[in-house]
Amino acid sequence: MKKKSVPITDPKVVETLIPQKKPFVMVDALFTFSENTLQSGLLVLDENIFVKNHFLQESGIIEHMAQSVALYTGYQYYLKNQEAPTGYIGSIKQATVFKLPKTGRQITSRVQVLQEFGGVTLVEIVTSSNGENIASAQMKTVIAQ
Repeated sequence: MKKKSVPITDPKVVETLIPQKKPFVMVDALFTFSENTLQSGLLVLDENIFVKNHFLQESGIIEHMAQSVALYTGYQYYLKNQEAPTGYIGSIKQATVFKLPKTGRQITSRVQVLQEFGGVTLVEIVTSSNGENIASAQMKTVIAQ
């Protein structure tokens, strides 16, 4: 398969870069990628398992954030022709959800890597919809050994 460079907006390709599988896939686009940042996206649909009464719930936003970090790691491995590892959320700090996005809206998350060492990645994430910040968090993820 020919290497895909960003942006990647084909959900099937994005899904190959993360360990999660349907119905738990919460990222469907990779818009930007650099050494310390990534911007991901998700079109919120009514059939999403985290949608209730036409709104993506807090748990879905947090899962989207976590999968955005997984996408950052998965794309790094993809560029090195290596299979993406499985990882886990080590901790979530300062998670705040300001607003729930309605179905039919795209959400985007900007991941800023603060520190990466020995399979542990510390990031700050801001999620927005329609140009408005709707959530933020600091997460630590750990690659499974």
